[in-house]
Amino acid sequence: MKSYTGDTSAHAVVLKELGNAYFKIQQDSRIILEYTVRIKIFDDKGFDEGNVIIPIYKGDNLKYESVTNVSGTTTYIDVDGKKVKASLDTKSIIKENKNKNWDLVKFTLPDLHEGCIIEYSYKLTSPFIFNFRSWEFQSDIPKIESKYVTTIPQVYHYNISYKGPYELIADLPELMKDCFTGGGSDLKTDCWKNTYVLDSIPAFVEEAYMTARSNFLSTINFELSEYTDYMGIKHGVTKEWKNIDEELMSSDVFGKQLQKKDVFATEIKALLGKQTDELLKAKTIFKHIQKWFKWDGSIGIYPDGLRKAYEKRSGNIADINLSLVSAMTSAGLFCEPVLLSTRNNGIINKLYPVVSDFNYVIARVVIGEKSYLMDASDPFLPFGLLPIQCINDQGRVMSFTRPSFWIDLKATHKSVDSYSLVLSLDETGKIKGKLTNFSIGYEAHNKRKRIKKFNSVEEYIEDLDERYPKMKILKSEISNLDSLESTLSESYEIEIDAYDNLNQEKFLYNPFLMVKLTENPFKLAERLYAVDWGIPSETRLMLSLTFPDKFRVVSSPATARLGLPLDGGLFITTQEISDNVIQLSQRTLFNKSIYTPEEYPYLKELFNKIVDNHKTDFVFEKKL
Repeated sequence: MKSYTGDTSAHAVVLKELGNAYFKIQQDSRIILEYTVRIKIFDDKGFDEGNVIIPIYKGDNLKYESVTNVSGTTTYIDVDGKKVKASLDTKSIIKENKNKNWDLVKFTLPDLHEGCIIEYSYKLTSPFIFNFRSWEFQSDIPKIESKYVTTIPQVYHYNISYKGPYELIADLPELMKDCFTGGGSDLKTDCWKNTYVLDSIPAFVEEAYMTARSNFLSTINFELSEYTDYMGIKHGVTKEWKNIDEELMSSDVFGKQLQKKDVFATEIKALLGKQTDELLKAKTIFKHIQKWFKWDGSIGIYPDGLRKAYEKRSGNIADINLSLVSAMTSAGLFCEPVLLSTRNNGIINKLYPVVSDFNYVIARVVIGEKSYLMDASDPFLPFGLLPIQCINDQGRVMSFTRPSFWIDLKATHKSVDSYSLVLSLDETGKIKGKLTNFSIGYEAHNKRKRIKKFNSVEEYIEDLDERYPKMKILKSEISNLDSLESTLSESYEIEIDAYDNLNQEKFLYNPFLMVKLTENPFKLAERLYAVDWGIPSETRLMLSLTFPDKFRVVSSPATARLGLPLDGGLFITTQEISDNVIQLSQRTLFNKSIYTPEEYPYLKELFNKIVDNHKTDFVFEKKL
């Protein structure tokens, strides 16, 4: 093979991949995965496939996974046309500690050549029977065949779920008699053997505006729902939400932390004084918690301790946001915690409640008929605005007084970035005038974070000046930098050394300096998963340019009015040239947070039009 006909751009292809997972008794029940793969490498860009990393999990109580029986070969044709097979030196296999929960087993196949075939295999042993091995059929390179065989004793019952856009071939289960003996007993049990196959699997290509890749990979997953011990007694493992509610809300490390209202009662009472308006109360408490705590950068749903965190004035996400819930509750407001999974952690499987799927907690306060979602860990977030990482499908509201329930995690504000330029081009080739930038919602949040990274506003202005070498900022003013719920305004008097002089017959001017899009982020011919825009957004540009009378405009960016289906968004450019003044207005609007795969071609084409428009200049020519 010189290339793979299913994807001629591929640098490598999996010829055959096989996983065989089954139970075995050692000192206790273990799950064994025997893995083998054969890969054709076409060029040097495919050599990464020869660098193998196997993650293995370490649990508590000295439980850990292990990898044994590692072998590997590289087969290639040498310069004399002879077939050579090089074997992996097992001494080159290393084990690396990644963190407290994971080790990495690493090795590199020897003598990688363009056109070679590599093959490797290993055995992974796991004591964690609650997590039968999942299987990813899809990876960064295409696969001709991927097969997964599971043999599971009848004493273990797993909920099995497949996720992915491709049709999975599953053979009928095969009954294997007396295949397993365990639990300290000589009693044998039958097993079910299942075979799952996918053929001609395309490479998974990550593209702009998507959440965690785990949401989209073709994968089969297993979750233990019930098992029977050697005494014949059944034990349910999969829980209902009512069980999760009871456990969490009565837990010392979650629910009981929320009942420590005395941590905040005295200070909150003094803070609020005689204030009676509930929304003002909520905003006052939010700002207090936001300023009081410094986030230590760690996430999770369990606090280290609200009292300890309050005294230290720092803590993890749960410390801060459960403190927010407790403080609001102590003030008589109806506030509850919301568990969620962040965008890079993946979307929660709602079929079976699994608390470990959640990795973040926020607060939800209800005032009148309206609810507000809050995260007090970010000092630049206004009340009622969630960080982008939390806008991920749905969250679970936990409560002492009612069953938990799902709520949508949506952006309550869109991101608005608006530029106004009033400029004048003089005979020396300099452009002078005023630039004003208004930022609203998430754009204002991001801009405030950028500005605050500098030691002072003056340093931010200096950096801005350096990023546009031809532009000099003569005067500047930034308004509402610390007023988080107000529009952030930046106003600059500027001078641009655009041209050496205007003695030439013709010159070009591109008006899109501040908003210019040079590349379409969407490159796939088709997309099988949604475009997750995160938040609705809007960008505006309004330009007034006065130029010398001796020139006229002979060419300019085309006017345009393009819209996406179902009111998904639009791109509008208008212009008017009167005497020696150009008036240009442009608006780019995306009304949705998520665009379906069916909307992808329209979105891609809209961006093509925007890129083409931003490449176009005003062409000025000297009058005769």
